[in-house]
Amino acid sequence: MPLVDWRELYASNQAAIARAHGHAGASPSAPSSLSLQLPALLPGGGRAAGTDERALTVAGRARRVLVHEPPGLEPGVAVPLVCMLHGCTQDAAGFAAATRMNQTADRYKFIAVYPQQERADNQQGCWNWFQPEHQERDSGEPAWIAALVREIAGTSSTWTVDRRRIFVVGLSAGGAMAATLAATHADLFAAVAVHSGLAYGSAANVQGAFAAMGRGAKGRGPRARPNRATPSIVIHGTADQTVAIANADHVLEQAMSANRLAAPQTCDFDIRRPTAISQGQIDGGHAYTRSRWADRHGALIHELLKVEGMGHAWSGGATGGSYTDPRGPNASDAIWRFFERATTPEPVERAQD
Repeated sequence: MPLVDWRELYASNQAAIARAHGHAGASPSAPSSLSLQLPALLPGGGRAAGTDERALTVAGRARRVLVHEPPGLEPGVAVPLVCMLHGCTQDAAGFAAATRMNQTADRYKFIAVYPQQERADNQQGCWNWFQPEHQERDSGEPAWIAALVREIAGTSSTWTVDRRRIFVVGLSAGGAMAATLAATHADLFAAVAVHSGLAYGSAANVQGAFAAMGRGAKGRGPRARPNRATPSIVIHGTADQTVAIANADHVLEQAMSANRLAAPQTCDFDIRRPTAISQGQIDGGHAYTRSRWADRHGALIHELLKVEGMGHAWSGGATGGSYTDPRGPNASDAIWRFFERATTPEPVERAQD
């Protein structure tokens, strides 16, 4: 299989991100190193308190993962777990720093887990979402990410994971892998967040990956009927030149189709008819539109957050982080609020027809 220089592809998007920062004076940056950079977790060096690197043997191989435990967890009280999948050219530590998800974890008391893609498996650090052997439940990266999450959830002596509230989040290639995990492991992940990503099965080789990223692709349905509906939030910038904005709708439509199979009585959604729509504007930053879809009982199942004028970047991330735009709404907080509301339902106010 020919190698893809994702750094060159991502570099083509830097001008769009720079324009998005505008007068804020912050300049976006890509990682300068392809190694795991633990000191990047905190400005000035040092790991965030409660964050440690582990090497776990999964499927006969030692794999690296960062685990962040928020302070003040009560012994014996089960807490949620959020699995965070980085994008191409990123690493686990840089992704934690860029997204500021550890700070969100500290505020809302959940475990944040950052699996590390090995350079031996992809030279640019991408999850191999576009290869068929990494699109199935019992093989490749979906299998070992799921096994890694189960291992972490079951081995801590200092905290207990609420297995009903295990979530997966990804950016770009990580977003595509998050969509894959939602399709292949609906029994494990209670909800999914896909930020600037692609639909499950939207490519089967490198050429297909470029086509899907450039024009959008619908992907395919799950191999088997899901055993439950999986709530999903999709976040995307409208000026993304790396992963076309069309992919946001494809990810959402695919998730709606899967949930219709899992729960046809309550999840018969139409992407053209959100339950509620709201608009906002970050002071000195981007405008955004939030659309929500609730089931027939009023429970939130899907959310789409489109950020006007934002490129291929984590919305509301750290200034100067790897593929971040601090002038967008805080994606980390938005994702957690969605997860919390989707698993502890409150009725969604309906849009006016």
